[in-house]
Parts: sequence; structure tokens; C-alpha cells
Amino acid sequence: MTDWNAIVRDHTPLVWGTAWRLLGNQADAADCFQETFLAALEASRREPVRHWPALLGRIATTRAVDRLRRRLRRSEANGDEVGWETVPAPQAGPAKTAQDHELGARLRRTLAELSEPQGTVFSLRFLSDWSNEEIARELGMSANAVAVMIHRTRGHLKERLASLVARPEEVEP
Repeated sequence: MTDWNAIVRDHTPLVWGTAWRLLGNQADAADCFQETFLAALEASRREPVRHWPALLGRIATTRAVDRLRRRLRRSEANGDEVGWETVPAPQAGPAKTAQDHELGARLRRTLAELSEPQGTVFSLRFLSDWSNEEIARELGMSANAVAVMIHRTRGHLKERLASLVARPEEVEP
């Protein structure tokens, strides 16, 4: 029998941290947190869980990226600017806070635009610090396929985020 109190207690920091890093919004992170543990419960009823942190990290990442996609679609349908919240650095000045806010918003928007496997693989690798081998094992892919996907996704993100860096020829006198 599974001790759910222990699983939730032991893995709350992992699930909450994953949801918060990706979503940057307390209400969305809380919903993602609950959805993650419910999905894990359903998964554990179908088959035994080999590695709880891997299962919970993957589910939290997938759910958070799905929420980013819904947020993006909703804002585009309403014609609104995306209202991404971020937490400014404690000692950041106004310019740095604004730059961090813009970068966080653009990163979340770009992650929402990625395909499901790309968003999941990127988030697990760079936001949850999983190795390519761990991602491959958990997602049923080869490590080479994970590496190629990461390479392509990084190129896409670099292209999309490059406009945040002012180039000398673009700065008006």
C-alpha cells in the first residue's frame, strides 16, 4: 500500500518548485501542484511506480507547460498582452527588474509555443536539471533523440529571445 502522506511530504518541494519555475504564478502553480499529485495517484493505480521523483517531475513539467499553452491561447483569443507575473530579484533595480520580467514573460510564451515533447524535454533538462539519460529513460526516447531535441529547442529559444538584447545598430540616438 502506498503511503500518500509520505509521498506528498517528501516530494512537495520538487513538484512546487517545478510548477512555480515554469508558471511564475501562485494560483496556477497551486492548481498544477494538485493536478500533478492526482495524476500520479491515477498512474500508481495502473502500474507500480519505479521512481516517484521522476514520475512527479515529469507530470509537473507537462502540466505546467500545458497551463502555459492555455494561458497563451486565452490571451491571444482576448487580444490581450500576456499578464505573466514574475518574482523580481531581492536587490534588483528597476531596470533589471523590468528586463527580468520581460525575459521571463518571453521565455514562458516561447515554452508555450513549443511542441509537447520539446517543452517537456527542455524544462526537465534546464529547469529541473535532469540528465539526457534520465529524460530518455523516463520519456521512452533514446539519449541521442533527447540531445537533438534539446539542441533544436535551444536554437529556437535563442532566436526568439535574441530580440531582448539590444544591438548597437538598433539603438536610436
